[in-house]
Amino acid sequence: MFVDSHCHLDFPELRYELPQLLAAMRDNDVTHALCIAVEMSAWPAVHALAREHANLYASVGVHPDYPDVGEPTPALLCERAREPKVVAIGETGLDYFRLTGDLEWQRRRFRVHIRAARESGRPLVIHTRAAAEDTLAIMREERAGEVGGVMHCFTETWDVAQAAMDLGFHISFSGIVTFRNAAALKEVAMRVPLDRMLIETDSPYLAPVPHRGRRNQPAWVRHVAEEIARLRGVPVATIATATTGNFFRLFGIERDAH
Repeated sequence: MFVDSHCHLDFPELRYELPQLLAAMRDNDVTHALCIAVEMSAWPAVHALAREHANLYASVGVHPDYPDVGEPTPALLCERAREPKVVAIGETGLDYFRLTGDLEWQRRRFRVHIRAARESGRPLVIHTRAAAEDTLAIMREERAGEVGGVMHCFTETWDVAQAAMDLGFHISFSGIVTFRNAAALKEVAMRVPLDRMLIETDSPYLAPVPHRGRRNQPAWVRHVAEEIARLRGVPVATIATATTGNFFRLFGIERDAH
């Protein structure tokens, strides 16, 4: 069985087709999914999905690509993290690709999330793009390794992966690993130890081959597992078993919680 460790089922592209998406998950042996929050005003909808469906879980956080939203405090994040079915802090991190100028506000926001994760004991879901050096530096400074978490939708080098794993983090691969032009990422996928690996869709984005260019969905996480299995020369069941077990352990979810 497979688990989608990162999706956005509350986004308008997906939420109005939820019954079909859940049915497609069942048909493709995708048993659970983690619905990721990107801003506090939308968080109630994310949490509602988790509360209404036994096999869905939620995070709480504010994405680094959202400059003009209310800033969460550690206290607010911790309060939300205590709610049922909330298993992670994030999506948080740094993104110097989409935004330019003085991004100190991103770094402050990232620090707030790490402090909330340490206080609440919840793992972090970290986004980094064109900002790996600063991301790792803040993770070290704020002692993110005390709670660990996942570097989601990983697209960085092996050195960055190794540094994150040294801090106790998992590496999550999305549909990007199936793309023909992702040779460097495929090399990383071949080297990450199975006990530190997760898979995800980041739905509705980044649909894997053979669905590239279409709106993504959690059922298609199996294609990510199939590509990693092909790269490593192992049965897809090996990747499914490892990544599913890692998901339950990292986020503290009981295996029969569905």
